[in-house]
Amino acid sequence: MRIDILTVLPEMLESPLGCSILKRAQDKGLAQIVVHNLRDYTTNKHRKVDDYPFGGEAGMVMQIEPVDRAISHLKSERDYDEVIFTSPDGEQFSQPMANRMSMLENIIILCGHYKGVDYRIREHLVTREITVGDYVLTGGELPALVITDAIVRLIPGAIGDEQSALSDSFQDNLLAPPIYTRPAEYKGWKVPDILLSGHQARIDEWRHQQAVERTRRLRPGLLDE
Repeated sequence: MRIDILTVLPEMLESPLGCSILKRAQDKGLAQIVVHNLRDYTTNKHRKVDDYPFGGEAGMVMQIEPVDRAISHLKSERDYDEVIFTSPDGEQFSQPMANRMSMLENIIILCGHYKGVDYRIREHLVTREITVGDYVLTGGELPALVITDAIVRLIPGAIGDEQSALSDSFQDNLLAPPIYTRPAEYKGWKVPDILLSGHQARIDEWRHQQAVERTRRLRPGLLDE
């Protein structure tokens, strides 16, 4: 899988992309994550990629030309399954969405910034708009990292135990059940006896019941879905 990220703040992405599972997936050749500075695609001598909005609204807007040049350049080299724009008013990112995207070959993620982007970018250049929550961030770099991390960790071989990803929260529209490790007792706080019983079928049943109970209490809307 290849993920190309277009941003005006490439330095904001460097450290997270060079750590943990994302780094290992790249080192193994399972994923290629390439960050592009949108300022490299502008003809402005000051490397500006934004301008004032028509109509007099406050704030600055990302221009269409640098974005179009960047996307066109990438598309001249390979085909892309999705061109994603990170936006507060996009489609809510979810685990099922991450599952589907992990099976794609090539993805472009455009990080929004400033007041937003020239709307023609959204009309003509992107195929999907995604948000990670109902709030506004300084830019789309953090959402791009969230999307990238959620996708890459699902690629077979990216994490040591592939079954671990399949038991994560939201994989079956349930929150994950409680998990514990040694010691079995600490300050009088004990691990549930069932987990120490060795009866796997009963343990699996307990875990499912706990997952349903936690979901009903904390995220009841998931059960409706």
